[in-house]
Amino acid sequence: MLTPFAKSILSGIILLVLVSTGVWYFFLREEETSPPPPVVQEEVPLRVEETIGISVEGRDIDAYTYGSGPTKLVFVGGMHGGYEWNSVLLAYRFVDYLDATPEAVPSDLTVTIIPSINPDGIYTTIGKEGRFVSTDVPASAEAAVAGRFNASNVDLNRNFDCKWQAESTWRSEPVSAGTASFSEPETAALRDFVLSDTPAAVIFWHSQSGAVYGSECEEGILPVTTDIMNAYARAAGYGAVPKFDAYPITGDAEGWLASIGIPAITVELTTHEAIEWDKNLAGVKALFTYFQQ
Repeated sequence: MLTPFAKSILSGIILLVLVSTGVWYFFLREEETSPPPPVVQEEVPLRVEETIGISVEGRDIDAYTYGSGPTKLVFVGGMHGGYEWNSVLLAYRFVDYLDATPEAVPSDLTVTIIPSINPDGIYTTIGKEGRFVSTDVPASAEAAVAGRFNASNVDLNRNFDCKWQAESTWRSEPVSAGTASFSEPETAALRDFVLSDTPAAVIFWHSQSGAVYGSECEEGILPVTTDIMNAYARAAGYGAVPKFDAYPITGDAEGWLASIGIPAITVELTTHEAIEWDKNLAGVKALFTYFQQ
């Protein structure tokens, strides 16, 4: 039989066990029923803006990127500066569209827009340092033609490394292609961006023949180039032309891309004024669908 002292010790031990068990159970239940701590996610910017190069006269060559998917598409305007100023306006319209509706870019795609690869040519024609709007038009046809070239009087779309020659042609007239392939800061900027980004395709906006052209250098057109040429042309209502053969050209950007295995197409607007937004948005969306397959 336990003494009163032993009984008190035993009662204390039992009480301690019960209290400990209750505390443990309380915290266990609290852990099970409490909501998990919120997960803090890093906010992804809707648009990433960067300067990828500087023109001969020191103007920025800007790029705007949307989305973060593994498949990258690049859209380029203004290769021929003010002569094709509506291609720059179309590119900025695309920037505005994605600013307003970033969800338009599928989750598995990244889209980069380079509105004006030849900003000096735009300045020659329009006289604007930065972005221009639809009310800005060339001062004259002569100014527009002068704005085709960069500030060194080089036709940038003859300065890439595909069958490059120092003198090339435009409408069968001789034009300067620079002192070597990629001698111009504008073409070097596009080259470096492409090589660092490795896009699945590059789309160039030009004017004015109302067609979509494929690209090739010396080994024929890439199968994906044919696919995206037809997809864009069909959706936009343009003609599809696998190869430009109106006159011989050398050193074009699309051909250089083909030579390094990157599909590229040229979208030619119908005039030198209109941007044909609805048509081209349909073409862009067709490419989004194609690269999601």
